[in-house]
Amino acid sequence: MIAIPTVGIRSGTAVRPLNHDVPDDGPALGDPIAVARTWATAGFKRVHLIDLDAVANGSSSDRIVEEVIRDGALEVQVAGAVESTDAIERLVDAGAWRVVLGPRALEERDWLASISDLFPGLLVVATDIRERRVVTRGWVRSLPLDILDVIEELTTLSLGGLLVSTASCDGSHESADLALIEDIAEACAFPVTTVGSVQTMSDLRALEHRGIAGVVLGDALYSGILDPRAVAQEFSE
Repeated sequence: MIAIPTVGIRSGTAVRPLNHDVPDDGPALGDPIAVARTWATAGFKRVHLIDLDAVANGSSSDRIVEEVIRDGALEVQVAGAVESTDAIERLVDAGAWRVVLGPRALEERDWLASISDLFPGLLVVATDIRERRVVTRGWVRSLPLDILDVIEELTTLSLGGLLVSTASCDGSHESADLALIEDIAEACAFPVTTVGSVQTMSDLRALEHRGIAGVVLGDALYSGILDPRAVAQEFSE
């Protein structure tokens, strides 16, 4: 299993992520390339880069995102409401390791099928899960779907992974649903990464034992709750 630090970008500046991977952000940290290099120096191999401008208001920090990718200090998994073929192509051309898709991926399955053929193995579908149900734009009330049913539909596609959050995103540090995570990992034909809900090395080990391929980490690393070097050393692949 690999641990992946999060770097948020707002108005071209790196910001400390709060509440894992929600469209929220904390204090400014400075140059995103310098922050990414700091994580590389600590021993991490990959970074989860969130364009918070794109998530929050539809604007974009495209230029600085591409600069972080091209810097090459770390493999870069880019997130931030990526919902167009042009945006995916631009990020892939820049050298992104993976591109995390926005809600459109689960709402428009024909589009997802077509772009997974265009970019095989490079695209990651993301979703929150509440009580085993997928939560995404347009589905909160009208179309609750069981995550295992969704995974069954996705198995025929050439995806690079599934990014899931099974814990509260209100800052309460609710524990992950380990039984559900294990079910998801067993059902998926592609790697599963989780986000949030980690506060200790034991949390990380518990996820690793459930067959998870990666864990995206936010404030727990920045605050020192987790020792970055210890995490990078133990969870590097």
